[in-house]
Amino acid sequence: MMAKKEMTFEQSLTRLEEIVKSLEKGDAPLAESLGLFEEGAGLLRACGKMLDEAEQKVVQLRKGPDGAPEELPFE
Repeated sequence: MMAKKEMTFEQSLTRLEEIVKSLEKGDAPLAESLGLFEEGAGLLRACGKMLDEAEQKVVQLRKGPDGAPEELPFE
């Protein structure tokens, strides 16, 4: 099995939209639908992980004692 190229967040969302449209049509064979569902579940997990990592990088600016902005980790 070949390793998949890591997708960007935007690419993952686009693929998820394609999967949802295919599943909503309801005309795919059961095995194909299950495969699409599993792929979508994996993409959701990957997107959630990417969002968590992005959130950890966000910083909140606040005025320090001297009035200058300080960077604090996002909580």
